[in-house]
Amino acid sequence: MNDNARWAGRNNEKDALRFDVWQSLESAGVNVGPVRSRIPNFAGADLAAWRLAQTPAWRAARVVKCNPDPPQIPVRLRALHDGKILYAPVPELTKRFPFIRLDPAELLAAGIDFETAATAQGFLAAGRPVQFEEMETLDYVVVGCVAVTRSGGRTGKGGGFADLELGIFRELGKVGPGTPIATTVHSSQVVDDARLPMLGHDSALHTIATESELIETQTSYRQPAGVDWDRVQLDQYDGIPFLRELRARLTR
Repeated sequence: MNDNARWAGRNNEKDALRFDVWQSLESAGVNVGPVRSRIPNFAGADLAAWRLAQTPAWRAARVVKCNPDPPQIPVRLRALHDGKILYAPVPELTKRFPFIRLDPAELLAAGIDFETAATAQGFLAAGRPVQFEEMETLDYVVVGCVAVTRSGGRTGKGGGFADLELGIFRELGKVGPGTPIATTVHSSQVVDDARLPMLGHDSALHTIATESELIETQTSYRQPAGVDWDRVQLDQYDGIPFLRELRARLTR
């Protein structure tokens, strides 16, 4: 399948925006590895993670959730070095369990270095699989983005994973109205509001860290209350093994 079209067709405006962002990263030579149909890795991801880690909300957080993509390896690494409990989702939620729990103290006791555990392959091998209901209340949430706006708009790679996860967290009380939602991106991924339509099931960002600045969005977007099950796609049910069972548990 063409990388440009893996999740295309759900929203034409977002499809065009993602294409432009991926192309811009490549044209400027600031991509790290392939970017299309991905949360793009970028030059300066470590500096963006450093900026995020200087915020009071990050410093106060004990339990952090972070997406599993390569540009957020520095974020996951900082969480472990800062002694935080870290939850990371199985990439694209393809297993019977959705998340991995990483405890820095347990990793140290087992002789597992944080640099290994911060990678997707490493945390899948080193961490403890958990269901959504087993997770602790989250103090801080980091999501992967392809494009963002200064007012808190965001879009991912098109698969709907972040918004689905956040909706489930809200239904279970793992994320509340005041839980910070943040991301790290390259500065070229910050786009004008008019280019990024926000829909009712989309979660907005409170903080955006780039290689050059920290943006506190003061977002006015209303956050969803839970999962809009009517908008869950058939391919999500087909590709996420536990989703039908989880919906039955949450809605019965």
